[in-house]
Amino acid sequence: MSIQKQVMDKMKEAMKSKDTVALTALRALKSAFMLAKTEAGASEDLTADQELKIIQKQVKQRKDSAQVFIEQGRQDLADPELAEATVLEQFLPEPLSEKEIEDVVVAVINQVGAAGMKDMGKVMGMVSKQLAGQADGKTISTIVKAKLA
Repeated sequence: MSIQKQVMDKMKEAMKSKDTVALTALRALKSAFMLAKTEAGASEDLTADQELKIIQKQVKQRKDSAQVFIEQGRQDLADPELAEATVLEQFLPEPLSEKEIEDVVVAVINQVGAAGMKDMGKVMGMVSKQLAGQADGKTISTIVKAKLA
């Protein structure tokens, strides 16, 4: 079952249970899928990779917004953002631990033969592709920098 179909099913459940937080998050996700489909040069259907990237982007937006609200002392605005992020995260694969990410980074560094920070772009590209949906870019970047430094 495609992620878009799962989102539609969850939307129906949210409507029936009157879960406004979940409904808001799922509607925003559905909208993001529709926008991606209608972009110039886009194909009729989204690939699973594209769907995961859209979901990751939506989750990241909510977490970033919540962080800004918390920094400004507005916990009342941060809580709904975090709740929506939690709703959207159910469509992402299980995140990897830092140790598992580190293992992949080390393997890619050895495979590419990366010698220093000048090779960070190559390593980041390959690791990000391998761990799509399982790790965020910030965590990957931190680990790659530590290993290449």
